[in-house]
Amino acid sequence: MNILMVLTSHDTLGNTGGKTGFWLEEFCAPYYTFLDAGASVTVASPKGGEPPLDPKSDTPEGQTDLTRRFKNDPKTQAVLAGTTKLSDVKAQDYDAIFYPGGHGPMWDLAEDPISNTLIETFYNAGKPVAAVCHGPAVLHHAMFNGEPIVKGKRVTGFTNSEEEAVHLTEIVPFLVEDKLKRLGGHFEKVADWQSFAIADGHLITGQNPASSTAAAQQLIKLLASTPVGIS
Repeated sequence: MNILMVLTSHDTLGNTGGKTGFWLEEFCAPYYTFLDAGASVTVASPKGGEPPLDPKSDTPEGQTDLTRRFKNDPKTQAVLAGTTKLSDVKAQDYDAIFYPGGHGPMWDLAEDPISNTLIETFYNAGKPVAAVCHGPAVLHHAMFNGEPIVKGKRVTGFTNSEEEAVHLTEIVPFLVEDKLKRLGGHFEKVADWQSFAIADGHLITGQNPASSTAAAQQLIKLLASTPVGIS
């Protein structure tokens, strides 16, 4: 079971002068869920090397058991510090692809043609494509049989009300909830900040940081029940 995780390389929060990047829990929770299930995990990013961490995700109050595990895990810290350049990745080497969020992906991965090609290649091959929180933003150019991948699919992602709660509605390039709806997705959600993940076929989406483990578990379950790809 070989899983590719793709993180953002973008660190600027629009024109605010603030910093962004990937969300720590949304990396740690899936990464360790995959490892503990016996998977081999490769972490990639558009620029390679160490991706930017959203500083807001690394506050004391934001820590979880799995982020604390990361803080005491030099091996995983080294993996994160040396991510593979996305252009060097070959889809045929992996069984599934997973996109953590943070606001960073909305600026780079959402518009990255290499990322989009990977998503379409995985999806067309029947391999799971998963994303959590702002991660589903990467799906907005992805097509299947001439139509958006999300069209007609049950999907979720960071909600309009959650974006409003963090005061970034006017800063982000688009709202994840609105975008998925416009693309024809059947958007579902629960209360803000609660765990919620959906698997519809081999497309998996999670609502927010708290949904990171659930989305990863859905991916593992899908791989176990419908083996695809190279393993």
